[in-house]
Amino acid sequence: MFDTIKDVHEKLESAGYICSVQIATVVFLSYKLGKPLFVEGPAGVGKTELAKALAISEGQELIRLQCYEGLDESKALYEWEYAKQILYTQMLKEKIGDLLKNSKNLSDGVETIAGHEDAFFSPRFILPRPLLKAILSDRPSVLLIDEIDKSDPEFEAFLLEVLSDFQVSIPELGTLKAKHIPLVVLTSNDTREMSDALKRRCLHLYLDFPEPALESRIIESRVPGIAPAAAKQVVAAVNALRKMDLKKLPSISESIDWARAMVHLNSLELDHNTIQSTLATVIKHRSDLNKALENINDLARQARSATIG
Repeated sequence: MFDTIKDVHEKLESAGYICSVQIATVVFLSYKLGKPLFVEGPAGVGKTELAKALAISEGQELIRLQCYEGLDESKALYEWEYAKQILYTQMLKEKIGDLLKNSKNLSDGVETIAGHEDAFFSPRFILPRPLLKAILSDRPSVLLIDEIDKSDPEFEAFLLEVLSDFQVSIPELGTLKAKHIPLVVLTSNDTREMSDALKRRCLHLYLDFPEPALESRIIESRVPGIAPAAAKQVVAAVNALRKMDLKKLPSISESIDWARAMVHLNSLELDHNTIQSTLATVIKHRSDLNKALENINDLARQARSATIG
């Protein structure tokens, strides 16, 4: 339970997620208002990690729905196990015969079977997918709907209906309502515009790459043994890379990898040679590597200036 913004900040930090006051405030309001949290921003800024940290900080299960093009209701909600149902029916064939032996006619037999239809249409034949799993959970949970922008508009409309009342209708079983309303986090890399209806339903949080001071704190918390000065140098170099016209800008996780590389190499300074030999930790495309190498002197200068004075 989050009682204050400070409580959110402290619990997330204890779960390994260093965040700003703005992030903690929006998370707090999402929790208090009972609204899904729609987290938008470039890849690698910690959107998914926020949902994971929320689950850890509250001691709740993280239920994740990974979105993709072509995702439909059945893949997100549930699958009816027809093969299992048929197998059970075959196994009980003898019992069904015993049940019907006293039936006077066909109508009487149908009524008899109808009185036992729960044996053939029951939750045991349902394989829950993430959405139904969250609805049926016996305990409060965190539902992560990851990269919602990759799904189709039709699925977005279906999802909006589910998020409105947290109940679903299953023809074989009727309407199932959530035992506990999950804390919902939707993430988007902003590859397509989401509907106004979905955005109205949620509280919006835009995550960008963190300010240098915050990113240094993140690195120091995730990389044991890193010197504060070295963390600052990594952040300065990464920020210089992010200002270049690269196919893929370095994410926070790649900043952490660069810092870990320095620790493993016992490097106290991100100088020209160290940058050249460790760029593979943050650069993932050949064209980006060429651009970075062309500006390697500037990267070294930026890193060095971060700790001067």
